[in-house]
Amino acid sequence: MFSASCKDVPERQTPPRHVAIIMDGNGRWAKKRFLPRVAGHKRGLDAVRETVKACKEMGVGYLTLFAFSTENWRRPQEEVSFLMELFLRALDNEVERLHNNNIRLQVLGSRERFNEELRERIAKAEQKTAANDGLVLSIAADYGGRWDIVQAANQLLQQGATEITEEALNRHLTLSWAPEPDLFIRTGGEQRISNFLLWQLAYSELYFTDLLWPDFDRAALEQAISSYWQRERRFGRTSEQLPEHQRRDRP
Repeated sequence: MFSASCKDVPERQTPPRHVAIIMDGNGRWAKKRFLPRVAGHKRGLDAVRETVKACKEMGVGYLTLFAFSTENWRRPQEEVSFLMELFLRALDNEVERLHNNNIRLQVLGSRERFNEELRERIAKAEQKTAANDGLVLSIAADYGGRWDIVQAANQLLQQGATEITEEALNRHLTLSWAPEPDLFIRTGGEQRISNFLLWQLAYSELYFTDLLWPDFDRAALEQAISSYWQRERRFGRTSEQLPEHQRRDRP
């Protein structure tokens, strides 16, 4: 299933159930080639296709991609308009392919600032793929981790809650139906999570790469998963409390 880059990993290891990615570096990729920033976003869409395909083939159950944050509205209007148009074109061109490959599409975020046409296309895409039971592809657009927590808390208050518990809040988050990410990847060399899935990433394994997103390919994904396999996930326990097959040799 994996290429030679992962040949040293025990076969008993399985891929993470949920991978979350910040796709950073489109603009810098274009700048290095003396191209407009929008060229980087176009090439980044190719990297999305390859990553979705690789995750499906590897057996990843959930893939969540950070496409457009609540803070990205601050970017130049020309770039924002292009990104919205690119989102529309991607929905037109990719949804049928996703559906034919049994992939379910979900869009995370407020959607309030999207125009009516885009909101309608999103709703139709989600409806078309709703019954698919393969890979779940979630696109975070006009999304922020703080917004997610606040909107969940507000839902509880509107329901008359007098106390907010972790369990109750979790049920109202936008990814409440999915397992928390096992592996978080950020491309582009930055080492921060930038208001992405703040609640859900509490125990995720973090992986940062200098690769710019348009250069991220299957081999790069395999390398990230190989790194994930080397981690010891204790969730507050000691190594000795883990099943033997989950332990990692440490000096």
